[in-house]
Amino acid sequence: MFDAIVIGTGISGGWAAKELCEQGLKTLVLERGRDVKHVEDYPTWNKELWDFDYQGLPSQQEVKTQYKQARTGFATSPAIKHWFVDDLKHPYNEKKRFDWFRGYHVGGRSITWGRQCLRLSDLDFEANKVDNIAVDWPIRYKDIAPWYDKVEKFIGVFGESLGLPHLPDGQFLPPMELNCVETDFRDKIQASYPDRRLTIGRFANITGDQQFEGRGKCMYRNRCNRGCPFGAYFSSNSSTLPAAERTGNMTLRPHSIVSKIVYDDKQGKAIGVEVIDALTHEKIVFHAKVIFCCASTVATTSILLNSISDRFPNGLGNDSGELGHNLMDHHFRVGATAIVDGYDDKFYKGMRPASFHIPRFRNLDPHKREHKFLRGYGFQGSASRLNWQRAIPELSFGKELKEELFKPGPWRIGMTGFGECLPYHENKMTLNYEKLDTWGLPTVEFDCEFKDNEKEMRKDMQQEAVKMFEMAGFKNIEAYEEECFPGHAIHEMGTARMGHSPKTSVLNKHNQIHSVPNVYVTDGACMTSSAYQNPSLTYMALTARAAHHAVKQLKGIEDE
Repeated sequence: MFDAIVIGTGISGGWAAKELCEQGLKTLVLERGRDVKHVEDYPTWNKELWDFDYQGLPSQQEVKTQYKQARTGFATSPAIKHWFVDDLKHPYNEKKRFDWFRGYHVGGRSITWGRQCLRLSDLDFEANKVDNIAVDWPIRYKDIAPWYDKVEKFIGVFGESLGLPHLPDGQFLPPMELNCVETDFRDKIQASYPDRRLTIGRFANITGDQQFEGRGKCMYRNRCNRGCPFGAYFSSNSSTLPAAERTGNMTLRPHSIVSKIVYDDKQGKAIGVEVIDALTHEKIVFHAKVIFCCASTVATTSILLNSISDRFPNGLGNDSGELGHNLMDHHFRVGATAIVDGYDDKFYKGMRPASFHIPRFRNLDPHKREHKFLRGYGFQGSASRLNWQRAIPELSFGKELKEELFKPGPWRIGMTGFGECLPYHENKMTLNYEKLDTWGLPTVEFDCEFKDNEKEMRKDMQQEAVKMFEMAGFKNIEAYEEECFPGHAIHEMGTARMGHSPKTSVLNKHNQIHSVPNVYVTDGACMTSSAYQNPSLTYMALTARAAHHAVKQLKGIEDE
Protein backbone atom coordinates (compact mmCIF):
# COMPACT_ATOMS: atom_id res chain seq x y z
CA MET A 1 0.00 0.00 0.00
CA PHE A 2 1.41 3.35 -1.09
CA ASP A 3 0.36 6.83 -0.08
CA ALA A 4 0.30 7.92 -3.70
CA ILE A 5 0.62 6.55 -7.21
CA VAL A 6 1.82 8.70 -10.10
CA ILE A 7 1.07 7.45 -13.61
CA GLY A 8 3.69 8.76 -16.03
CA THR A 9 7.20 10.20 -15.73
CA GLY A 10 7.14 13.09 -18.19
CA ILE A 11 6.75 16.82 -17.58
CA SER A 12 3.77 16.42 -15.21
CA GLY A 13 4.62 13.02 -13.72
CA GLY A 14 8.09 14.14 -12.70
CA TRP A 15 6.66 17.14 -10.89
CA ALA A 16 3.98 15.08 -9.16
CA ALA A 17 6.64 12.61 -8.00
CA LYS A 18 8.92 15.37 -6.71
CA GLU A 19 6.23 17.27 -4.81
CA LEU A 20 4.54 14.24 -3.26
CA CYS A 21 7.82 12.61 -2.22
CA GLU A 22 9.25 15.83 -0.80
CA GLN A 23 6.15 16.17 1.36
CA GLY A 24 6.66 12.74 2.82
CA LEU A 25 4.35 10.53 0.80
CA LYS A 26 5.52 7.04 -0.11
CA THR A 27 4.98 7.25 -3.84
CA LEU A 28 4.92 4.63 -6.59
CA VAL A 29 5.80 6.13 -9.98
CA LEU A 30 4.71 4.06 -12.97
CA GLU A 31 6.15 4.26 -16.48
CA ARG A 32 4.90 2.06 -19.30
CA GLY A 33 8.23 2.09 -21.13
CA ARG A 34 11.88 1.38 -20.40
CA ASP A 35 14.08 3.10 -17.85
CA VAL A 36 16.33 5.95 -18.99
CA LYS A 37 19.25 6.96 -16.80
CA HIS A 38 20.38 10.56 -17.02
CA VAL A 39 23.52 10.93 -19.20
CA GLU A 40 24.35 7.24 -19.60
CA ASP A 41 21.23 6.52 -21.66
CA TYR A 42 21.61 9.40 -24.14
CA PRO A 43 23.25 7.47 -27.01
CA THR A 44 23.51 10.27 -29.57
CA TRP A 45 24.29 13.30 -27.41
CA ASN A 46 27.77 13.78 -28.85
CA LYS A 47 27.42 12.36 -32.36
CA GLU A 48 28.09 14.44 -35.45
CA LEU A 49 26.18 14.16 -38.72
CA TRP A 50 28.90 11.98 -40.24
CA ASP A 51 28.62 9.49 -37.36
CA PHE A 52 25.21 8.38 -38.59
CA ASP A 53 24.49 6.11 -41.54
CA TYR A 54 23.08 7.78 -44.65
CA GLN A 55 24.19 11.25 -43.41
CA GLY A 56 21.54 11.22 -40.70
CA LEU A 57 18.63 10.30 -42.96
CA PRO A 58 16.33 7.45 -41.90
CA SER A 59 16.42 4.22 -43.84
CA GLN A 60 13.31 3.01 -45.64
CA GLN A 61 12.91 0.26 -43.05
CA GLU A 62 13.05 2.81 -40.23
CA VAL A 63 10.43 4.94 -41.96
CA LYS A 64 8.13 1.91 -42.12
CA THR A 65 8.28 1.44 -38.36
CA GLN A 66 7.35 5.09 -37.83
CA TYR A 67 5.16 5.49 -40.86
CA LYS A 68 2.72 7.90 -39.21
CA GLN A 69 5.37 9.97 -37.49
CA ALA A 70 7.30 10.04 -40.78
CA ARG A 71 4.50 12.16 -42.26
CA THR A 72 6.02 15.15 -40.50
CA GLY A 73 9.68 14.10 -40.49
CA PHE A 74 10.08 15.28 -36.91
CA ALA A 75 10.64 11.99 -35.10
CA THR A 76 12.45 9.88 -37.67
CA SER A 77 15.97 11.33 -37.52
CA PRO A 78 18.47 8.73 -36.26
CA ALA A 79 19.59 11.32 -33.71
CA ILE A 80 16.25 11.17 -31.88
CA LYS A 81 14.13 8.35 -33.33
CA HIS A 82 14.81 6.15 -30.29
CA TRP A 83 12.80 8.62 -28.20
CA PHE A 84 9.62 7.86 -30.17
CA VAL A 85 7.54 4.73 -30.45
CA ASP A 86 7.32 2.15 -33.21
CA ASP A 87 4.01 2.85 -34.98
CA LEU A 88 3.64 -0.81 -35.93
CA LYS A 89 3.92 -1.99 -32.33
CA HIS A 90 1.79 0.84 -30.96
CA PRO A 91 -0.98 1.48 -33.51
CA TYR A 92 -3.80 3.99 -33.34
CA ASN A 93 -6.78 4.84 -35.56
CA GLU A 94 -7.80 8.00 -37.39
CA LYS A 95 -11.18 9.09 -38.66
CA LYS A 96 -9.33 12.30 -39.45
CA ARG A 97 -5.56 12.63 -39.54
CA PHE A 98 -3.96 13.14 -36.15
CA ASP A 99 -0.18 13.18 -35.70
CA TRP A 100 0.37 11.50 -32.33
CA PHE A 101 3.94 11.56 -31.02
CA ARG A 102 4.70 9.31 -28.05
CA GLY A 103 7.80 8.62 -26.00
CA TYR A 104 7.46 5.42 -23.99
CA HIS A 105 10.37 5.61 -21.53
CA VAL A 106 11.23 7.21 -18.22
CA GLY A 107 11.17 10.95 -18.78
CA GLY A 108 8.74 10.71 -21.69
CA ARG A 109 8.65 13.77 -23.89
CA SER A 110 10.39 15.90 -21.25
CA ILE A 111 13.57 14.74 -23.01
CA THR A 112 12.49 16.05 -26.40
CA TRP A 113 10.19 18.99 -25.58
CA GLY A 114 10.73 22.43 -27.10
CA ARG A 115 11.34 24.07 -23.65
CA GLN A 116 9.42 27.29 -24.39
CA CYS A 117 7.89 28.42 -21.08
CA LEU A 118 5.10 30.97 -21.44
CA ARG A 119 2.57 31.82 -18.74
CA LEU A 120 -1.15 32.01 -19.39
CA SER A 121 -2.95 35.17 -18.25
CA ASP A 122 -6.48 36.14 -17.30
CA LEU A 123 -7.05 36.96 -20.97
CA ASP A 124 -6.79 33.19 -21.45
CA PHE A 125 -8.49 32.01 -18.28
CA GLU A 126 -11.51 34.26 -18.92
CA ALA A 127 -11.76 33.74 -22.69
CA ASN A 128 -14.31 30.91 -22.71
CA LYS A 129 -16.62 32.81 -20.38
CA VAL A 130 -16.34 36.05 -22.35
CA ASP A 131 -16.88 34.31 -25.70
CA ASN A 132 -19.55 31.97 -24.30
CA ILE A 133 -17.65 28.97 -25.67
CA ALA A 134 -17.33 25.57 -23.96
CA VAL A 135 -17.06 26.11 -20.18
CA ASP A 136 -15.38 28.65 -17.92
CA TRP A 137 -12.03 27.89 -16.34
CA PRO A 138 -12.55 27.36 -12.57
CA ILE A 139 -9.30 29.22 -11.81
CA ARG A 140 -7.79 32.58 -12.61
CA TYR A 141 -4.22 33.81 -12.94
CA LYS A 142 -3.91 34.69 -9.24
CA ASP A 143 -4.60 31.04 -8.36
CA ILE A 144 -1.69 29.72 -10.38
CA ALA A 145 0.78 32.64 -10.30
CA PRO A 146 2.69 31.48 -7.18
CA TRP A 147 3.00 28.00 -8.67
CA TYR A 148 4.43 29.44 -11.88
CA ASP A 149 6.99 31.15 -9.63
CA LYS A 150 7.84 27.90 -7.86
CA VAL A 151 8.26 25.93 -11.08
CA GLU A 152 10.35 28.55 -12.87
CA LYS A 153 12.73 28.90 -9.92
CA PHE A 154 13.30 25.15 -9.85
CA ILE A 155 13.59 24.33 -13.54
CA GLY A 156 15.47 27.47 -14.61
CA VAL A 157 13.82 29.66 -17.26
CA PHE A 158 15.65 32.47 -19.02
CA GLY A 159 13.82 35.40 -20.50
CA GLU A 160 13.23 39.13 -20.67
CA SER A 161 10.56 40.91 -18.62
CA LEU A 162 8.17 42.84 -20.87
CA GLY A 163 5.40 44.05 -18.54
CA LEU A 164 2.66 42.70 -20.81
CA PRO A 165 -0.58 41.82 -18.98
CA HIS A 166 -1.45 39.13 -21.52
CA LEU A 167 1.96 37.43 -21.20
CA PRO A 168 2.93 37.74 -17.52
CA ASP A 169 6.59 37.97 -16.63
CA GLY A 170 8.22 35.24 -14.57
CA GLN A 171 11.24 34.36 -12.44
CA PHE A 172 13.85 34.68 -15.15
CA LEU A 173 17.49 33.77 -15.54
CA PRO A 174 19.56 36.11 -17.77
CA PRO A 175 18.21 35.99 -21.34
CA MET A 176 20.13 34.60 -24.26
CA GLU A 177 21.04 37.28 -26.77
CA LEU A 178 19.30 38.14 -30.00
CA ASN A 179 21.68 38.33 -32.93
CA CYS A 180 22.19 41.51 -34.94
CA VAL A 181 19.42 40.87 -37.47
CA GLU A 182 16.93 39.87 -34.80
CA THR A 183 17.84 42.99 -32.79
CA ASP A 184 17.30 45.17 -35.85
CA PHE A 185 13.94 43.49 -36.48
CA ARG A 186 12.96 43.99 -32.84
CA ASP A 187 13.74 47.71 -32.97
CA LYS A 188 11.82 48.21 -36.20
CA ILE A 189 8.77 46.38 -34.87
CA GLN A 190 8.75 48.44 -31.70
CA ALA A 191 9.04 51.65 -33.70
CA SER A 192 6.26 50.73 -36.16
CA TYR A 193 3.80 48.74 -34.05
CA PRO A 194 2.93 50.10 -30.61
CA ASP A 195 1.02 46.88 -29.80
CA ARG A 196 3.84 44.45 -30.71
CA ARG A 197 7.07 43.34 -29.11
CA LEU A 198 9.85 41.00 -30.18
CA THR A 199 11.86 39.32 -27.45
CA ILE A 200 14.08 36.31 -26.99
CA GLY A 201 11.90 33.32 -26.17
CA ARG A 202 11.51 32.10 -22.61
CA PHE A 203 13.18 28.70 -22.46
CA ALA A 204 14.00 26.18 -19.74
CA ASN A 205 17.76 26.28 -20.36
CA ILE A 206 20.11 27.34 -17.58
CA THR A 207 22.00 30.61 -18.07
CA GLY A 208 23.79 32.90 -15.62
CA ASP A 209 25.50 31.99 -12.35
CA GLN A 210 22.63 30.52 -10.33
CA GLN A 211 23.33 26.95 -9.23
CA PHE A 212 20.94 24.06 -9.86
CA GLU A 213 21.64 20.78 -8.08
CA GLY A 214 23.21 18.24 -10.42
CA ARG A 215 22.84 20.50 -13.47
CA GLY A 216 25.13 22.78 -15.46
CA LYS A 217 24.81 25.75 -17.78
CA CYS A 218 23.78 25.58 -21.42
CA MET A 219 26.68 24.98 -23.80
CA TYR A 220 24.89 26.28 -26.91
CA ARG A 221 25.06 22.93 -28.69
CA ASN A 222 21.38 22.96 -29.74
CA ARG A 223 21.11 19.20 -29.34
CA CYS A 224 18.61 19.37 -26.51
CA ASN A 225 16.23 16.76 -27.87
CA ARG A 226 18.96 14.11 -27.85
CA GLY A 227 19.23 14.34 -24.06
CA CYS A 228 21.58 16.84 -22.43
CA PRO A 229 24.48 15.31 -20.45
CA PHE A 230 25.00 18.64 -18.68
CA GLY A 231 21.38 18.77 -17.48
CA ALA A 232 21.37 22.29 -18.90
CA TYR A 233 17.73 22.13 -19.94
CA PHE A 234 14.94 20.88 -17.75
CA SER A 235 13.85 17.27 -18.05
CA SER A 236 12.34 14.84 -15.57
CA ASN A 237 15.49 12.70 -15.85
CA SER A 238 17.90 15.44 -14.85
CA SER A 239 15.76 17.32 -12.38
CA THR A 240 12.45 16.28 -10.82
CA LEU A 241 12.92 12.51 -10.68
CA PRO A 242 16.37 12.81 -9.03
CA ALA A 243 14.81 15.23 -6.53
CA ALA A 244 12.09 12.68 -5.77
CA GLU A 245 14.66 9.89 -5.49
CA ARG A 246 16.76 11.87 -3.00
CA THR A 247 13.88 11.77 -0.51
CA GLY A 248 13.91 7.98 -0.31
CA ASN A 249 10.14 8.02 -0.79
CA MET A 250 9.95 7.14 -4.50
CA THR A 251 9.56 3.68 -5.97
CA LEU A 252 10.02 3.89 -9.75
CA ARG A 253 8.63 1.00 -11.79
CA PRO A 254 9.24 1.04 -15.58
CA HIS A 255 7.63 -1.42 -18.02
CA SER A 256 4.32 -0.87 -16.21
CA ILE A 257 1.31 -0.27 -18.48
CA VAL A 258 -1.64 1.07 -16.52
CA SER A 259 -4.79 -0.49 -17.92
CA LYS A 260 -7.30 1.09 -15.54
CA ILE A 261 -7.88 2.78 -12.23
CA VAL A 262 -9.64 0.52 -9.75
CA TYR A 263 -12.77 2.10 -8.26
CA ASP A 264 -14.48 0.69 -5.17
CA ASP A 265 -18.25 1.22 -5.38
CA LYS A 266 -18.75 0.65 -1.65
CA GLN A 267 -16.06 3.09 -0.55
CA GLY A 268 -16.96 5.54 -3.31
CA LYS A 269 -13.34 6.20 -4.24
CA ALA A 270 -10.43 4.87 -6.26
CA ILE A 271 -8.31 2.37 -4.37
CA GLY A 272 -5.50 1.69 -6.82
CA VAL A 273 -4.44 0.95 -10.38
CA GLU A 274 -4.24 -2.19 -12.46
CA VAL A 275 -0.92 -2.61 -14.25
CA ILE A 276 0.11 -4.93 -17.05
CA ASP A 277 3.80 -5.75 -16.96
CA ALA A 278 5.00 -4.81 -20.45
CA LEU A 279 7.51 -7.65 -20.55
CA THR A 280 5.64 -10.55 -18.89
CA HIS A 281 2.02 -9.43 -19.52
CA GLU A 282 1.31 -10.19 -15.86
CA LYS A 283 -1.53 -8.16 -14.30
CA ILE A 284 -0.81 -6.54 -10.95
CA VAL A 285 -2.92 -4.22 -8.78
CA PHE A 286 -1.17 -1.54 -6.71
CA HIS A 287 -3.11 0.27 -3.99
CA ALA A 288 -2.81 3.86 -2.84
CA LYS A 289 -4.72 6.63 -1.09
CA VAL A 290 -4.35 9.14 -3.92
CA ILE A 291 -3.66 8.77 -7.64
CA PHE A 292 -2.14 11.30 -10.04
CA CYS A 293 -2.82 10.82 -13.75
CA CYS A 294 0.15 12.29 -15.64
CA ALA A 295 0.50 9.88 -18.54
CA SER A 296 -0.06 12.64 -21.16
CA THR A 297 -3.37 13.86 -22.52
CA VAL A 298 -4.35 10.94 -24.71
CA ALA A 299 -2.90 8.18 -22.52
CA THR A 300 -4.50 9.54 -19.35
CA THR A 301 -7.87 9.84 -21.05
CA SER A 302 -7.51 6.31 -22.42
CA ILE A 303 -6.96 4.99 -18.91
CA LEU A 304 -9.97 6.88 -17.56
CA LEU A 305 -12.23 5.75 -20.42
CA ASN A 306 -11.14 2.16 -19.86
CA SER A 307 -11.77 2.40 -16.09
CA ILE A 308 -15.32 1.09 -16.20
CA SER A 309 -17.39 0.12 -13.14
CA ASP A 310 -21.04 -0.08 -12.12
CA ARG A 311 -20.83 3.52 -10.95
CA PHE A 312 -18.99 4.69 -14.07
CA PRO A 313 -20.07 2.63 -17.11
CA ASN A 314 -18.66 5.26 -19.52
CA GLY A 315 -15.32 5.82 -17.88
CA LEU A 316 -14.09 6.97 -14.48
CA GLY A 317 -15.54 10.33 -13.52
CA ASN A 318 -17.39 10.70 -16.81
CA ASP A 319 -20.71 11.92 -15.40
CA SER A 320 -20.62 14.87 -17.80
CA GLY A 321 -19.98 12.77 -20.91
CA GLU A 322 -17.12 15.16 -21.74
CA LEU A 323 -14.29 12.69 -21.19
CA GLY A 324 -12.42 12.34 -24.50
CA HIS A 325 -14.06 15.41 -26.02
CA ASN A 326 -12.74 18.97 -26.58
CA LEU A 327 -9.41 17.73 -27.95
CA MET A 328 -7.16 20.65 -28.88
CA ASP A 329 -3.69 21.33 -30.26
CA HIS A 330 -1.98 24.45 -31.54
CA HIS A 331 -1.78 25.08 -35.27
CA PHE A 332 1.44 26.39 -36.82
CA ARG A 333 3.62 25.95 -39.94
CA VAL A 334 2.44 29.21 -41.47
CA GLY A 335 4.42 32.44 -41.77
CA ALA A 336 7.18 33.90 -43.95
CA THR A 337 10.89 33.91 -44.74
CA ALA A 338 13.14 36.65 -46.10
CA ILE A 339 16.71 37.62 -46.96
CA VAL A 340 18.33 40.44 -44.96
CA ASP A 341 20.96 42.71 -46.49
CA GLY A 342 23.47 44.91 -44.73
CA TYR A 343 24.95 42.56 -42.15
CA ASP A 344 27.46 40.58 -44.19
CA ASP A 345 30.26 41.60 -41.82
CA LYS A 346 28.41 40.35 -38.73
CA PHE A 347 28.82 36.92 -37.15
CA TYR A 348 27.74 34.96 -34.10
CA LYS A 349 29.14 32.08 -32.06
CA GLY A 350 27.54 28.86 -30.94
CA MET A 351 24.21 27.31 -31.78
CA ARG A 352 21.66 29.08 -29.60
CA PRO A 353 18.90 26.62 -28.64
CA ALA A 354 16.20 29.28 -28.62
CA SER A 355 14.08 31.34 -30.97
CA PHE A 356 12.74 34.85 -30.76
CA HIS A 357 9.13 35.34 -29.77
CA ILE A 358 6.51 37.87 -30.78
CA PRO A 359 3.69 37.65 -28.21
CA ARG A 360 0.03 37.71 -29.16
CA PHE A 361 -1.22 41.06 -30.44
CA ARG A 362 -4.66 40.18 -31.84
CA ASN A 363 -7.95 40.50 -29.92
CA LEU A 364 -6.33 41.74 -26.73
CA ASP A 365 -9.52 43.52 -25.68
CA PRO A 366 -11.71 40.60 -24.56
CA HIS A 367 -14.88 42.60 -25.09
CA LYS A 368 -14.11 43.79 -28.62
CA ARG A 369 -13.81 41.38 -31.52
CA GLU A 370 -11.41 43.02 -33.95
CA HIS A 371 -11.03 40.30 -36.59
CA LYS A 372 -12.83 37.47 -38.33
CA PHE A 373 -11.54 35.01 -35.76
CA LEU A 374 -11.60 34.64 -31.99
CA ARG A 375 -8.49 34.53 -29.80
CA GLY A 376 -4.97 35.01 -31.15
CA TYR A 377 -1.49 33.77 -31.98
CA GLY A 378 2.18 34.50 -31.49
CA PHE A 379 5.26 34.06 -33.65
CA GLN A 380 8.46 32.12 -33.10
CA GLY A 381 11.44 32.51 -35.39
CA SER A 382 15.13 33.17 -35.87
CA ALA A 383 17.73 34.70 -38.17
CA SER A 384 20.99 33.06 -39.24
CA ARG A 385 23.69 33.05 -41.92
CA LEU A 386 22.99 30.78 -44.85
CA ASN A 387 25.56 28.03 -45.24
CA TRP A 388 24.88 24.39 -46.12
CA GLN A 389 21.71 25.23 -48.06
CA ARG A 390 23.92 26.51 -50.88
CA ALA A 391 25.66 23.11 -51.11
CA ILE A 392 23.07 21.67 -53.48
CA PRO A 393 24.92 19.58 -56.10
CA GLU A 394 22.62 20.59 -58.94
CA LEU A 395 23.42 24.26 -58.39
CA SER A 396 27.20 24.22 -58.25
CA PHE A 397 30.25 21.97 -58.19
CA GLY A 398 34.03 21.89 -58.12
CA LYS A 399 36.53 24.34 -56.67
CA GLU A 400 34.13 27.28 -56.80
CA LEU A 401 31.59 25.37 -54.72
CA LYS A 402 34.14 24.48 -52.04
CA GLU A 403 35.36 28.06 -51.78
CA GLU A 404 31.81 29.35 -51.58
CA LEU A 405 30.94 26.97 -48.75
CA PHE A 406 33.69 28.42 -46.56
CA LYS A 407 31.95 31.80 -46.70
CA PRO A 408 29.23 32.47 -44.13
CA GLY A 409 26.67 33.51 -46.73
CA PRO A 410 23.85 36.04 -46.49
CA TRP A 411 21.40 36.37 -43.61
CA ARG A 412 18.01 34.68 -43.74
CA ILE A 413 15.13 35.19 -41.31
CA GLY A 414 11.95 33.20 -40.85
CA MET A 415 9.09 32.85 -38.42
CA THR A 416 6.04 30.68 -37.91
CA GLY A 417 2.83 31.47 -36.10
CA PHE A 418 1.44 29.42 -33.21
CA GLY A 419 -2.31 29.84 -32.97
CA GLU A 420 -5.00 28.95 -30.45
CA CYS A 421 -7.47 26.20 -31.24
CA LEU A 422 -10.97 26.51 -29.82
CA PRO A 423 -12.38 23.68 -27.66
CA TYR A 424 -14.89 21.99 -29.95
CA HIS A 425 -16.98 19.25 -28.33
CA GLU A 426 -16.95 17.22 -31.54
CA ASN A 427 -13.14 17.09 -31.64
CA LYS A 428 -12.54 13.91 -29.71
CA MET A 429 -10.70 10.68 -29.03
CA THR A 430 -12.43 7.40 -28.27
CA LEU A 431 -11.43 3.80 -27.59
CA ASN A 432 -11.76 1.09 -30.22
CA TYR A 433 -12.44 -2.25 -28.53
CA GLU A 434 -12.42 -4.11 -31.84
CA LYS A 435 -8.77 -3.26 -32.49
CA LEU A 436 -6.69 -4.27 -29.50
CA ASP A 437 -2.99 -3.72 -28.90
CA THR A 438 -0.34 -6.27 -27.94
CA TRP A 439 -1.47 -6.24 -24.33
CA GLY A 440 -5.16 -6.67 -25.10
CA LEU A 441 -6.06 -3.04 -24.49
CA PRO A 442 -8.30 -1.00 -26.80
CA THR A 443 -6.56 1.32 -29.23
CA VAL A 444 -7.20 5.04 -29.53
CA GLU A 445 -9.25 6.50 -32.37
CA PHE A 446 -9.06 10.20 -33.26
CA ASP A 447 -11.77 12.35 -34.81
CA CYS A 448 -10.35 15.87 -34.70
CA GLU A 449 -9.77 18.75 -37.10
CA PHE A 450 -8.99 22.44 -37.26
CA LYS A 451 -12.07 24.44 -38.21
CA ASP A 452 -13.04 27.80 -39.72
CA ASN A 453 -11.80 29.91 -36.81
CA GLU A 454 -8.33 28.40 -37.08
CA LYS A 455 -8.34 28.73 -40.87
CA GLU A 456 -9.23 32.43 -40.68
CA MET A 457 -6.51 32.93 -38.10
CA ARG A 458 -3.94 31.26 -40.36
CA LYS A 459 -4.68 33.75 -43.13
CA ASP A 460 -3.89 36.59 -40.75
CA MET A 461 -0.76 34.86 -39.44
CA GLN A 462 0.66 34.64 -42.94
CA GLN A 463 -0.33 38.18 -43.93
CA GLU A 464 1.12 39.76 -40.81
CA ALA A 465 4.40 37.85 -41.09
CA VAL A 466 4.84 39.21 -44.61
CA LYS A 467 3.83 42.75 -43.59
CA MET A 468 6.32 42.85 -40.73
CA PHE A 469 9.16 41.69 -42.99
CA GLU A 470 8.14 44.29 -45.58
CA MET A 471 8.09 46.97 -42.90
CA ALA A 472 11.61 45.94 -41.87
CA GLY A 473 12.87 46.34 -45.43
CA PHE A 474 13.83 42.70 -45.92
CA LYS A 475 14.19 41.22 -49.40
CA ASN A 476 12.94 38.15 -51.28
CA ILE A 477 10.04 37.73 -48.88
CA GLU A 478 8.21 34.46 -49.30
CA ALA A 479 4.99 33.57 -47.52
CA TYR A 480 4.44 29.91 -46.74
CA GLU A 481 1.75 27.66 -45.38
CA GLU A 482 2.38 23.96 -44.98
CA GLU A 483 -0.08 21.26 -44.06
CA CYS A 484 -0.82 21.21 -40.35
CA PHE A 485 -2.96 18.63 -38.61
CA PRO A 486 -3.89 18.30 -34.93
CA GLY A 487 -1.15 16.61 -32.94
CA HIS A 488 1.72 17.99 -34.99
CA ALA A 489 2.53 20.77 -32.50
CA ILE A 490 2.72 18.03 -29.82
CA HIS A 491 0.56 20.21 -27.57
CA GLU A 492 -2.49 17.95 -27.45
CA MET A 493 -4.78 18.84 -24.55
CA GLY A 494 -8.30 19.22 -23.22
CA THR A 495 -9.93 15.77 -23.06
CA ALA A 496 -10.68 15.81 -19.30
CA ARG A 497 -11.25 19.50 -18.81
CA MET A 498 -11.46 21.52 -15.61
CA GLY A 499 -14.69 23.34 -14.84
CA HIS A 500 -17.12 24.49 -12.17
CA SER A 501 -19.76 21.79 -12.59
CA PRO A 502 -19.60 17.99 -12.76
CA LYS A 503 -22.41 18.25 -15.31
CA THR A 504 -20.17 19.92 -17.87
CA SER A 505 -16.59 19.08 -16.89
CA VAL A 506 -14.47 16.24 -15.55
CA LEU A 507 -12.22 18.07 -13.04
CA ASN A 508 -12.68 20.72 -10.38
CA LYS A 509 -10.50 23.74 -9.63
CA HIS A 510 -7.92 21.56 -7.86
CA ASN A 511 -7.60 19.10 -10.76
CA GLN A 512 -9.58 16.45 -8.86
CA ILE A 513 -12.15 14.35 -10.68
CA HIS A 514 -15.43 15.85 -9.46
CA SER A 515 -16.93 12.53 -8.42
CA VAL A 516 -13.66 10.77 -7.48
CA PRO A 517 -11.72 13.41 -5.54
CA ASN A 518 -8.76 11.17 -4.69
CA VAL A 519 -7.87 11.02 -8.40
CA TYR A 520 -6.07 14.05 -9.86
CA VAL A 521 -5.43 14.77 -13.55
CA THR A 522 -2.67 17.34 -14.10
CA ASP A 523 -1.31 16.71 -17.59
CA GLY A 524 -2.65 18.35 -20.76
CA ALA A 525 -5.99 16.56 -20.46
CA CYS A 526 -7.03 19.06 -17.78
CA MET A 527 -6.93 22.13 -20.02
CA THR A 528 -10.21 24.00 -20.51
CA SER A 529 -8.90 26.06 -23.43
CA SER A 530 -5.59 26.02 -25.29
CA ALA A 531 -4.55 29.69 -25.35
CA TYR A 532 -1.70 30.27 -27.84
CA GLN A 533 1.18 29.72 -25.43
CA ASN A 534 3.28 26.57 -25.23
CA PRO A 535 1.48 24.73 -22.43
CA SER A 536 4.07 22.68 -20.53
CA LEU A 537 4.84 25.36 -17.94
CA THR A 538 1.14 25.47 -17.07
CA TYR A 539 1.01 21.68 -16.70
CA MET A 540 3.90 21.81 -14.24
CA ALA A 541 2.40 24.65 -12.21
CA LEU A 542 -0.99 22.94 -12.02
CA THR A 543 0.70 19.69 -10.98
CA ALA A 544 2.65 21.32 -8.15
CA ARG A 545 -0.50 23.09 -6.99
CA ALA A 546 -2.56 19.90 -7.09
CA ALA A 547 0.10 17.89 -5.25
CA HIS A 548 0.09 20.33 -2.35
CA HIS A 549 -3.69 20.18 -2.26
CA ALA A 550 -3.62 16.38 -2.21
CA VAL A 551 -1.20 16.30 0.72
CA LYS A 552 -3.37 18.71 2.67
CA GLN A 553 -6.41 16.55 1.98
CA LEU A 554 -4.62 13.43 3.21
CA LYS A 555 -3.54 15.25 6.36
CA GLY A 556 -7.08 16.51 6.96
CA ILE A 557 -6.17 20.16 6.51
CA GLU A 558 -9.11 22.26 5.37
CA ASP A 559 -8.80 23.94 1.99
CA GLU A 560 -8.30 27.68 2.14
